[in-house]
Amino acid sequence: MGKGASGLEVPEFGARRVGVDDKRIINCRADLNQLVPFKYNWAWDKYITACANHWMPQEINMTADIALWRSPNGLSEGERRIIKRNLGFFSTADSLVANNIVLGVYRHITNPECRQYLLRQAFEEALHTHAYQYVIESLGLDEAEVFNMYREVPSIHDKAAFELQFTDELGDPNFTTGTPASDQRLLRNLIGFYVIMEGLFFYVGFVQMLSLGRRNKMVGAAEQFQYILRDESMHCNFGIDVINTIKQENPNLWTAAFQQEIRDLISEGVELELAYAADTMPNGILGLNASMFSEYLRYIANRRCAQIGLEELYVGANNPFPWMSEMLDLKKERNFFETRVIEYQTGGALRWD
Repeated sequence: MGKGASGLEVPEFGARRVGVDDKRIINCRADLNQLVPFKYNWAWDKYITACANHWMPQEINMTADIALWRSPNGLSEGERRIIKRNLGFFSTADSLVANNIVLGVYRHITNPECRQYLLRQAFEEALHTHAYQYVIESLGLDEAEVFNMYREVPSIHDKAAFELQFTDELGDPNFTTGTPASDQRLLRNLIGFYVIMEGLFFYVGFVQMLSLGRRNKMVGAAEQFQYILRDESMHCNFGIDVINTIKQENPNLWTAAFQQEIRDLISEGVELELAYAADTMPNGILGLNASMFSEYLRYIANRRCAQIGLEELYVGANNPFPWMSEMLDLKKERNFFETRVIEYQTGGALRWD
């Protein structure tokens, strides 16, 4: 079929109007500047929901966090390590995701409603980086130290390096889709970022930071992590819908060998995240320990495999943190940590899928 349209083509005067059947997620030649008619209503619905879930970091009061951080007896050394390590990982991780969207994925997705959501996601990744910077600045942390952890702390570096392999190829200006091999590389990238990065690598940090909030500690930072969790859950679900639609439209890509490659990548991702959990939490704290994270990550990996049509990797893994599903539902008078009155139009529509 050859590579798809980019949206930069010179408009052809008198060309016929785009129809639903002309649209495809990759390798589509239809005019990408024509948003309608929609073919993938789920993409547009997610865009509308994301817009309704808008928030800004400065809306959240950090006064209690600042006082607790400055108090010599306010937090244990283990708790301080968790906070700094997670800020170090997340502060650059969302930049890696944004770079992947803007420099790689966006130009290869040949569907305007999916691109519309990608634009919103790119903004949200910038917003998340802003939120981490806001917390770092509020607490008076060494900004250079925290933002450079992905080049100084092995457990953070290894996750970042693992993810950058996916962007490297798509960022090549000579890379194009249109062959089974290149289409598989794009699909591999989407799984690497949506399933592994946003669907697995973020979850140790989410559990740790939200566990602090459940104990009425670092409630401002935890509130922001709660909103970020909600955003990232939708990013993951959007990516899975894209992955499954590409599979449906291009069944030749989903070979047995490719499926095994993906299973191996997810398994490697679990091991990297387990190493991160051990580094951030070498001893039991906050009612958490390494064995609980081992079970949790295997449970999450099984869920992700099922969502993209793979057999589970870890038979019998269970979820030791069922309370995490509650954190996605913000449709109530006050948010979980009761730091401010808040109501979002559609936050309660998200599912723990």
